[in-house]
Amino acid sequence: MLAADGVANARIAAELAVSADTVRSWRRRFTEEGLTRFGRVRPGRGAKPSIPAETVQAIVAATLHSTPPGHTPWSVRTMAAEFGVSPATVQRIRRARGLKPQVIQKFTPSHDPAFTEKLTDVVGLYLDPPDEKAVVLCMDQTATVQALRRTQPSLPVTTGPGGGTTTLFAALTVLTRLVIGQRLPRHRPEGFLRFLRTIDRQVPQGLAVHLILDQDATHRHPEADDWLNRHPRCYLHIAPTSSSWLNLAERWCGELTDKALRRGSFNSVPDLIGAIEDYPAVSNNPPPFAWTATTASILAKVRSAVDEWPSNKPSTEKETHH
Repeated sequence: MLAADGVANARIAAELAVSADTVRSWRRRFTEEGLTRFGRVRPGRGAKPSIPAETVQAIVAATLHSTPPGHTPWSVRTMAAEFGVSPATVQRIRRARGLKPQVIQKFTPSHDPAFTEKLTDVVGLYLDPPDEKAVVLCMDQTATVQALRRTQPSLPVTTGPGGGTTTLFAALTVLTRLVIGQRLPRHRPEGFLRFLRTIDRQVPQGLAVHLILDQDATHRHPEADDWLNRHPRCYLHIAPTSSSWLNLAERWCGELTDKALRRGSFNSVPDLIGAIEDYPAVSNNPPPFAWTATTASILAKVRSAVDEWPSNKPSTEKETHH
């Protein structure tokens, strides 16, 4: 624009803090091409890649499809030594492509003969819940948690005096993510029955209660069946086997473990109980979990995972490295 106004190259260079050669080069390029390729770097110009593209592709392929002798998977240093680059270069290549070879995902297919029917039932409650005269709850319980005292932060734990265990039963309200929680000494059928009574007391009368839960043996105890027969407003929706991902309460219990228990140090059961009972109070105001997957999309992913299974692998788990 300055050149169009008749400004000399030297003055343009001074005003824009570039060299006169740069001004002449851009004016010449504009004369030849106009603005059709404006902003594109010409072939052979610009910063030269320090790592050949072939090496980058080889590092990516090795990360995804191979392991070094005696190791699994490739470490950053092992791969750097193999391909003659720095460990930082390997990290940059992996990060740019979202590769995480140390992260192993395991997928266990459900062998439940009624998998599709149960999946449709649970997903239907998430995507199309009953009317305002009902409440949908996801129920889970933490694995029995032991009171442990750490000798030093982030080091192995050791049991302290007064050590013991406790279990948290939790029912997550799908619509609001409010939690009904009850701490019980052990994970037994009578504990599940006590928790059903707690839910019955806390959910207003007149509302149907749809409870999503897994196939734990405690949920099929005769006393629980008798109680459910006497409380017809409560409906159980059992998720298929090997499908804990289908239960939103499982996610909440995972958050409890990660945020309140895993790195905690508890000198006694009362300390552990306090941490467990405090978490529902401080976590009862977050946004709800939003379920978006349809039954059809889930079944398609399950079929795809099963189809990719190595036919000669007898294990029921598929491991993938990212």
